[in-house]
Amino acid sequence: MAHPFDLSGRTAIVTGANTGIGQGIAIALAQAGASIVGVGRSSMEETEALVTKKGVRFHAIKADLGTIAPVQDIVAETISVFGSLDILVNNAGIIRRADAINFTEEDWDAVLNTNLKTAFFLSQAAGRRMLEMGSGKIINIASLLSFQGGIRIPSYTASKSGLAGITRLFACEWAGRGVNVNAIAPGYFSTNNTTALREDPDRNAAILARIPAGRWGKPSELGGAAVFLASAASDYVHGTVIPVDGGWLAR
Repeated sequence: MAHPFDLSGRTAIVTGANTGIGQGIAIALAQAGASIVGVGRSSMEETEALVTKKGVRFHAIKADLGTIAPVQDIVAETISVFGSLDILVNNAGIIRRADAINFTEEDWDAVLNTNLKTAFFLSQAAGRRMLEMGSGKIINIASLLSFQGGIRIPSYTASKSGLAGITRLFACEWAGRGVNVNAIAPGYFSTNNTTALREDPDRNAAILARIPAGRWGKPSELGGAAVFLASAASDYVHGTVIPVDGGWLAR
């Protein structure tokens, strides 16, 4: 390889690649040379245009990740189209907001199914292929809520705490077999999931006052951490959760 961050010839699945954090990561991996399989429920035409502009291939798979039903087909289609599967980014996620005292079972199950259950079983399916090859990189998109309790997001907090846990679990089982499993914990980023917070003057002001960098993050600013964890530069990095948070946890 030309340098340790080179992803030329690699194939990466990125879930939730249509917008926000998933789109930013897909573009960064493409810039490093990886072909991209974008998975999600909505159109990924914009992401496809931005990725192919980097000179690599893009393939879209429409799937509802609120269930594990499409998991095996996602892996099979990726291998059929590109001939390999080297990187998996579990980014797809949803959020439901309500006080814990009023939180519903429906909102609990919807978030846990998408954010944790599907991430586990997609990792399992991709991991089978990677273990056969003796190499692979899995990157889970965790959260500051993997470290903290949060407010009015009980199922999201549970899912992201669980995602950090299974990141370490997979690492313990697979590190010795050539597969790296790590996570990125984004801080407060400007995405669809944070629109309600950014539009609430009180919450927005309180959040910005806590961030040493003094601003919300941009999805593109997660690209460096993603490329690092997807590349040979991280070959001895296993089971970590790397915060990219503008200094939030340092305060």
